[in-house]
Amino acid sequence: MKFEDAADECGIVAILRGVKPSEVLDIGNALHAAGIRVVEVPLNSPDPFVSIAALADHFKGRMVVGAGTVLDVASVDNLKAAGGEISVSPDCNGQVIARAVELGMVPLPGVFTPTEAFTAVRAGATHLKLFPAEAASPATVKAWKAVLPKHVKVYAVGGVTPSNMKSWADAGCAGFGIGSNIYKPGASPDDVAKAAAEFVAAWNGLKGR
Repeated sequence: MKFEDAADECGIVAILRGVKPSEVLDIGNALHAAGIRVVEVPLNSPDPFVSIAALADHFKGRMVVGAGTVLDVASVDNLKAAGGEISVSPDCNGQVIARAVELGMVPLPGVFTPTEAFTAVRAGATHLKLFPAEAASPATVKAWKAVLPKHVKVYAVGGVTPSNMKSWADAGCAGFGIGSNIYKPGASPDDVAKAAAEFVAAWNGLKGR
């Protein structure tokens, strides 16, 4: 399963910030059962590459796994070694983007201005993470989509809920990164399953899905 295929099936990227290796497969199973097909483990989580490797092995071909908060090239290399397929960052670092592309992974750099968006595209990114989205608006995405290359997709990360997802999608967002509204440290698999199901239902309700 490639990232593009997984995101087309369900455009919700579950962000498991703070997840521990001891719980990550139970959380992953809950997410998969709810319909989530893309998961990222931020690198400021406990032993993140252990969790990424476990998820990548267990869900191979069924779910796309990657890292968040990828800030340097060495982390991209470690991510590839762990079996990760997407490299998500809060910032726009051309070297990080280019290395991910070189290694056959999909970079999702964080951008907040048109300048950063086009810098990311020139570095090889075709998927952009609008972050923090709650400090912008759907109108931001609509304006960007008018000038970005047609093949570039924008994902809103931060402040997206089942109730406001449609406004972002109508503006042109291809998907959404969801963190604490799906998982926060201490959440049980049942908690995660319930929250994820609400987001997946909202996604499926977009544009007659």
